[in-house]
Amino acid sequence: MESFMSDKSAKIFVAGHKGLVGSAIVRKLHQNGFTNLLLRSHSELDLTRQSEVESFFAKEKPQFVILAAAKVGGIHANNTYPADFISINLQIQTNVIHSSYINGVKKILFLGSSCIYPKFAPQPILENALLTGPLEPTNEWYAIAKIAGIKMCQAYRLQYNWDAISGMPTNLYGPNDNFHPENSHVLPALMRRFHEAKVENAKEVVVWGSGSPLREFLHVDDLADAVIFMMEKYSGLEHVNVGSGIEVTIKELAELVKEVVGFEGELVWDSTKPDGTPRKLMDSSKLAALGWVPKVSLRDGLVDTYKWYLENVKQ
Repeated sequence: MESFMSDKSAKIFVAGHKGLVGSAIVRKLHQNGFTNLLLRSHSELDLTRQSEVESFFAKEKPQFVILAAAKVGGIHANNTYPADFISINLQIQTNVIHSSYINGVKKILFLGSSCIYPKFAPQPILENALLTGPLEPTNEWYAIAKIAGIKMCQAYRLQYNWDAISGMPTNLYGPNDNFHPENSHVLPALMRRFHEAKVENAKEVVVWGSGSPLREFLHVDDLADAVIFMMEKYSGLEHVNVGSGIEVTIKELAELVKEVVGFEGELVWDSTKPDGTPRKLMDSSKLAALGWVPKVSLRDGLVDTYKWYLENVKQ
């Protein structure tokens, strides 16, 4: 098998290059000396339109594809637009994976999400927990689409002996994250709230829940590093978990974000509000056994993310 790293002029299509994940992958590819990246914005190429995707692949003939494009959102968005979450993601995946195969792509990496696992999967979650129980109802539409993507890569490998692999990242954060007040995830939401409280000289910030749930976070630069590692080193049927292996309580996270932002007031917990799942940790020992470990500590990652927030998010 030809090495992914051996040809820095190979044509690589990064689908979803403007998002949190895709932008980090593009940065990491550039850092590694890759010079021939194929990038298309949504207005230039609508991945839900089969004919557009087919003509793009027939014309450009990428050698490698990294599929980081997806319709994503929090619980509220998933509950409000279930049809969008299942149909758009199925369309993107099906179009890109099939056109990649038809047009002779050497290798494709499909990225999913840890929400593919059953709601009550044993912790830490191993890859083989997939399809062993019911999903979390609040994001099952997205999860079903992502599971279909994994299975599609497996099916093309089995039928055509084609090098299609899948990676499942844990909770991600970093530059280009979504800091929207209503529909951002816990880490950027905390960062924004502490920053605004600091600017307004507020006395306190109230955070939902008890602060006791455990969560795992991975800086998006580490994920990008793992993506390149997998393109080089992994060719297997099973999807691979990509996590930091380090858990923090929401309370520890909030205290750390407060410190990084420099908010001097009080942190108050509203324990009448729901906590969510008590623990969600992935077992990433499979990837570790191949020789990959994350490099960015949570503190360093938060400092980096806050710097980006200050420079890029309009107040």
